[in-house]
Amino acid sequence: MSTNPRYQNGALRRKYRARLRAMGCDCGICRGALGPIHYDEPSDADHPLSFVIDEIKPISKWKEFGYGSPREAAEDWDNIQAAHYICNQVKGNKTGNCIQERQKIQIDKKNYSSDGNW
Repeated sequence: MSTNPRYQNGALRRKYRARLRAMGCDCGICRGALGPIHYDEPSDADHPLSFVIDEIKPISKWKEFGYGSPREAAEDWDNIQAAHYICNQVKGNKTGNCIQERQKIQIDKKNYSSDGNW
């Protein structure tokens, strides 16, 4: 049974989450086109603008990017960015230009208010 490499070093992952939260970054995928990230909401489908960590180079493709292991890819600070939950779900394990990814995200903005009132 394999374990998720993102959580093999949970203390480091929590540190990275706290650091990104403190930085208050825009979404690295849509570049803020959907509004600010809601850092105070739970990260789930009910809160599509909530905060998640996105791996810029997908962990599932770690060999393609020269990492020694999936865990190494997951722990690389230069391989993570803050993202909206919905943007990360749409992106999946793809790579490429963030503008191309942004164009794929289709959200009815009247249903997803940037002020957190759903």
